[in-house]
Amino acid sequence: MEVEVKLRLPDASTHQKLSDLLSPFHVQTLIQENIFFDGSNSELSSNRAILRLRFYDGFSRCVLALKAKPVISDGVSRILELEEPFDPVLGRACVAEPWRLQAVDSSSLLKRVREEYVVGEHGFVCLGGFRNVRGVYEWNGLKLELDESNYNFGTCYELECESLNPERDKKVLERFLEENGIRFKYSEVSKFGVFRSGKLPE
Repeated sequence: MEVEVKLRLPDASTHQKLSDLLSPFHVQTLIQENIFFDGSNSELSSNRAILRLRFYDGFSRCVLALKAKPVISDGVSRILELEEPFDPVLGRACVAEPWRLQAVDSSSLLKRVREEYVVGEHGFVCLGGFRNVRGVYEWNGLKLELDESNYNFGTCYELECESLNPERDKKVLERFLEENGIRFKYSEVSKFGVFRSGKLPE
């Protein structure tokens, strides 16, 4: 179970202000491309699950993830997530030709997807995706991720923090943001949810 605090920022200027505040604690910046897949008969999404390939810096690294049963409430997201490394060249080939996912026998995660969700003979379809620029910071004992997510229909900004004690850490982050005049709202939908809705959150 992945548990994260998710706070949405209203605009680019607020994102930049927070980025400047956190700059002394910057660890790295990641350029991510997220591509999503479903079964051709919606076998995954009908069971509140989704398959994702995440590419880092083009072809440098790729991670396959299965995410299921998402719940988000009061800025805290809980989701079942399994991940494994995936060959970036093979990953790109699967984006171009999603049927290739059905033929990959080296992945225990894909084997689980095929068996648990009974993806049929027509295999997988690619749903598309979005690009994300993630600043990673080590601040006050927390690992913070400041995201700029670029969709075809606009850009969203979000602060995330994976947490074992989300209620405590949420209060710490809220106090920090409020003391520094950073406007925010609780995220009410995941990035994938935003992508599928085709519109930015209000």
